Amino acid sequence: MSALEQIGNIPFDLGILSSLFPNQKHTIEKARALEKSGAIIRLKKGLYVASKEESGQPLCRELIANHLYGPSYVGAEYALKYYGLIPEAVHVVTSLTTKHSRHFQTPTGVYQYRNCTDDYFHVGLRMEKQDKATFIIASKEKALCDVINFSKNLKLRFIKDVEHYLEEDIRFDMDELDNIDIKILEKIATVSRRALSINTLIKYLRHV
Repeated sequence: MSALEQIGNIPFDLGILSSLFPNQKHTIEKARALEKSGAIIRLKKGLYVASKEESGQPLCRELIANHLYGPSYVGAEYALKYYGLIPEAVHVVTSLTTKHSRHFQTPTGVYQYRNCTDDYFHVGLRMEKQDKATFIIASKEKALCDVINFSKNLKLRFIKDVEHYLEEDIRFDMDELDNIDIKILEKIATVSRRALSINTLIKYLRHV
């Protein structure tokens, strides 16, 4: 097993690279050489991931998102698409973070980070495993709340507003509404900046 196969598809920094190649005196030069050969991909200054050909594992954009800027979790539209709850393709990996909002353009895709409060951040998360990668992602309930929270000028005051929003605006898979956990939504509503809209969503789900 090669040094890069050992680390798989987990993003790594120069410290890890140095431990993988202990006989290499100049780690930055080694990183540049590996990048030039296509063995590793530079995600940002000091952070890399092995190519699929070197690691033997496919790149995991969700795992990359967790490592690129944190603390963070994959959420919003990207998470809804991950669960198959919306039909449109989602190319930007959106994450929520307690740090400042950021945007990264990398060879593996575009990653967007939106700021949220610490209380909101920690509710409704789960660990997801994909092949050999484990990453933090919003539950489907949290992902839906993320989208509601960051939709400009959105106010879901009435049940009919919720139905129109789900069916027409985001084209949510209405057959999956029975699988939405209202208890998670109730917890999120207590810490959300769009509590009114989320509480209206809860009322709608109780009447479906």
